[in-house]
Formats: sequence, C-alpha cells, structure tokens
Amino acid sequence: MSGHAEVRVKIPFGNKYLDAIFSVPQKKLRYGMILTHGAGGDMNFPHLVSLATYLASYGILCLRFTCKGLNIAYRTKAYKAVVEYLKFSGDYKLSGVFLAGRSMGSRAAASVIRQLSQDDDDDGFIQGLVCLSYPLHRPKLQSKLRDEDLLFIRCPVLFVSGSADEMCEKKLLEGVASKMKAPKKIHWIDKANHGMAVKGRAEDDVMEEINTQVFSWLRENIEVEHK
Repeated sequence: MSGHAEVRVKIPFGNKYLDAIFSVPQKKLRYGMILTHGAGGDMNFPHLVSLATYLASYGILCLRFTCKGLNIAYRTKAYKAVVEYLKFSGDYKLSGVFLAGRSMGSRAAASVIRQLSQDDDDDGFIQGLVCLSYPLHRPKLQSKLRDEDLLFIRCPVLFVSGSADEMCEKKLLEGVASKMKAPKKIHWIDKANHGMAVKGRAEDDVMEEINTQVFSWLRENIEVEHK
C-alpha cells in the first residue's frame, strides 16, 4: 500500500463546471475509476472518499465528482462529460476506466454505459460498472423496477447492496441479475440499509468491507482482461 495525492479540478460541462477531485496513486497504473454520489450529498460523501483513498493507495486512479441535479437525464449527461474529460486527459493516459456511483449516481453510470455501448465508437475504454446501493425501486414501490439500463450492459458489473435496503429488495435484484447479459456479481452487506448503516456495527468497518470487495473485484477484472 502506498500514498496518493489529491488534485482538485473543474470539469467543463456545457456552460458550467463540475467540481472534481483526482486521487492520484504514487505509482502510475493503467486503470482508473470514476465515482459519484447519490441524490443527496456530494463527492465528499464519506463512502466515496474512503473508497477513492483505498483504491488510490493500491494504484487505481480515482476521479470523484459532484453533480447536484436530481434529474437522471441531467446526471447522466454530466457523468458522460466526466468520462470524456478523463479519456482525453493528457495528464493521465489510461488503458481503461471503471464507472461507479452510489444510489442515483450508479443509475447515471449505468445509463452512460448503455448509451456509449450503443454508439458506434465503443472502443472498450469502459471496463466495468460498480453499483453501490443501486436504487432498483422506490421504497414500497417494487412493481416499478429501474432495470432497463442494466439489461443492456455487456461489461462486468458489481453490485454492493445492503440486505435490508428499502430501495433494493434482495430477491428483486437477484432476479434482474439473472436476466442480465453482463458478467455480474452481487455482494450483500448483511443487515445494511440504503445508506449502508448496520445497527451495532461501526461505519468504518462497513466501509472497509465495501472497499475490499470493490478492490478484489477490480483486480479480478483487470487480470482477466490481460491474461
């Protein structure tokens, strides 16, 4: 494990800018991850900071950004602008990137991957998707699933969800996963709610579990790609 540097940037988005922070590993590695928050909060949401710090210490470049819009189409557009920014960044020449988000942020990431995979210029830059607390349905509204983007995705997908998440019933996510064409894995955080809180368990302990799961999945997928 080694240290990393934090670099603040402003990413052009239409006629404004998105606030973002790079967590840059000391050793240059070829892969990166983009992270964004849910409907509330921003890029400094503790779980995102913890994950970015952890991954950067193991050599994965992380770029987390803030986008406050509550409209999913707007959030998706912003996420796409961040992907383009990183792809053409002269400072960090990456072989590939993983898209990740928490709650609404993971919906935006899934939507970006679906859109880009339907474009003719899909060049394999996006290596996979990480969904933290994917909001599969509204609380108590299990009949309307937000699964349309997931069913079109082909790259590997990791879901990390709480088994007591009121916006992602266990059986329903497992049902959607079984219909997905993509290689997928679900890691359930036992008794965690949508905010990943577990009664009687320290937040740091839960974050450690999330971080190690995400990193080991990333490592498997990077290794498979380059065996």
